[in-house]
Amino acid sequence: MTRKSFYIICLALCANSVFANDNTELDSLLNQFRIEEVEVTARALAKDVIIPQTLKGAELQRLNALSVADALRYFSGVQLKDYGGVGGIKTINVRSMGSQHTAVYYNGVQLGNAQNGQVDLGRFSLDNMEEIQLYNGQKSDIFQSAREFGAAGNVYLTTRKPYFKTGERAHVRAQMRFGSFALANPNVGVDVKLTDALSLTMDAEYVYSNGKYPFRYRRVLPTGETAYDTTAIRQNGDINAVRAELGLHHYYRTTGFWRVHAYNYWSNRGVPGAIVNNVWHNGERLWDRNTFVQAQWQDEWFNRWSTRLLIKYANDYTHYLNYDERLLPSDNEYLQHEVYLSFANKVQLFKWWDVSVAYDYQYNALARENLLLHASPEYFFRHSHWLSAATAFNIQEYLRLQASVLMTAVDKDAPRVTPGVFASFRPYPAIDLSINAFYKQSYRYPTFNDLYYTDLGNADLRPELARQHSVELAYRKSTKAYDLAFSASYYYNRVTDKIIAYPKGQQFRWTMLNLGTVKINGVDAKADMSFFLPMRFVLRTRLNYTYNTAIDVTNPNDTYYGHQIPYIPWHSGSVVVNLDWTSNRGDHYGLNYSFIYVGERYCQQENTVYNYVQPWYTHDLSLYGEWGINRFWLKAYLEINNLLGQDYEVIQNYPMPKQNVRCTLAFRY
Repeated sequence: MTRKSFYIICLALCANSVFANDNTELDSLLNQFRIEEVEVTARALAKDVIIPQTLKGAELQRLNALSVADALRYFSGVQLKDYGGVGGIKTINVRSMGSQHTAVYYNGVQLGNAQNGQVDLGRFSLDNMEEIQLYNGQKSDIFQSAREFGAAGNVYLTTRKPYFKTGERAHVRAQMRFGSFALANPNVGVDVKLTDALSLTMDAEYVYSNGKYPFRYRRVLPTGETAYDTTAIRQNGDINAVRAELGLHHYYRTTGFWRVHAYNYWSNRGVPGAIVNNVWHNGERLWDRNTFVQAQWQDEWFNRWSTRLLIKYANDYTHYLNYDERLLPSDNEYLQHEVYLSFANKVQLFKWWDVSVAYDYQYNALARENLLLHASPEYFFRHSHWLSAATAFNIQEYLRLQASVLMTAVDKDAPRVTPGVFASFRPYPAIDLSINAFYKQSYRYPTFNDLYYTDLGNADLRPELARQHSVELAYRKSTKAYDLAFSASYYYNRVTDKIIAYPKGQQFRWTMLNLGTVKINGVDAKADMSFFLPMRFVLRTRLNYTYNTAIDVTNPNDTYYGHQIPYIPWHSGSVVVNLDWTSNRGDHYGLNYSFIYVGERYCQQENTVYNYVQPWYTHDLSLYGEWGINRFWLKAYLEINNLLGQDYEVIQNYPMPKQNVRCTLAFRY
């Protein structure tokens, strides 16, 4: 499909417009004190202009996943960088746009990192997670912060909310997970209903692993000869981590609520490094402390005007130590401060027409001190402003339209304006079939690391400008016997002055460069099916497939012109199959199988046999049971990951664990 054809389709879809804006987040908060949690199997008609990929509730807990990063592997169009083990750094890349183009939101507020622009998703546990959503482009609700209009893709992490039956005042949860590589992971949570309108949630966990797993180290020369083939134990991959969270939820009248959430994460981990030249052990350590407090207030006036205020303060500390004589000695401390404010308003002019305006401000400060050389700290500051205006239309049930424009201003640089247009057409309202399309521009400013650090930065880096085009066909059908949801998307992205980062010998250090222009074409296909079988059996399947080309088209004279950019596979996909049985008294038993495949790719700009990275795949299996005794619930999970012991690497020279086992015992009152 050419760009001209795409614009013609968008204009045709935008001839008329509809958009229904339901305040689902507010309804969820208001209902948490009125009804108990219920799992609904029927699917409602899609109201999203762009339908998100979603994992939530029991489905999220059934996956063979320890962290949010593990769960995101089951979404289509996602490339995950994983350096191995429980403590390995994990970042997400959506549709080959780069991790800095993917914004991650925690309970509605973006997680930031001005130092390198990346969020380590490995530190967010699934034990306290209620829902994970991935939107390409942006969320379908125009009532959002200005900053949310600026990313190419958005990941929303929603932590568990309290639910109380009549007469209940408190819930207690306790869980213990243990497994291979000396994994120990206790978790405890408490919900307290302080008043009819106010509740308190607390959640804490500890994670320990020695990170010592066996792996096979094998390389084959382009001639077909084996250069080396041996086995070893991964070293310096241990982790000690503690996470603690505290939340307050309050609603008043029937339209307003406020909530406060505090988060603290501390870790001490080894950085195992790359296996190069028969070096099995690296002397690198990393200490992290991530702390933030965020507050949200929202209310509605005259049934037409909604207001939302977000405030956040974050404090992040990192200490990187390298005492390995083979590498550049380093002993650096990094301290980040972030202050964030967002003010958004939405007005319903008519039943079929909404408009919104939002303003965001963020202040970032980064201090870096070289302890090894006793150098004076270096300070970097940044002031960022976002101003957005958006509109949404809704006439009957045929066509929905959103349009937005965002102005981004960073320090003294000239402001950038990026528009977006989203449309959804339903030719037959009685059938849940829709054609969805969008065009959007997004702008990413280089991070502090990109620009300033002499050992890895590049002060001449230019900002990235991404243009996204996407067309999607989505269909859903629900009967008493089955639920079916299918979607297929074609996307074309063009990134100018794309910045890429990949390891430079040491995991914590990166090589930064502009690739110039990158063209990205791809197809995402997804299918979710549930079959309600006799004798209370339910069979669920989830299928994802992605075909993706991301090629450098900067300079025809370059040796890598037209080559696939590093670590982007042409083919990838996943399969999840779950069989669940429920007894008369409500007990659950189930079997879950998952398969993940990532095709061939290259680790450098030039697609040569020397830079070739083999495909990899894993099979995972889990068994679980849940039993109720009066008001007590007991759960037991047994997971076998990489069932066949596949030797594979997500990142070249960073071997992943072979077969490993996890066992979880949980209690809830």
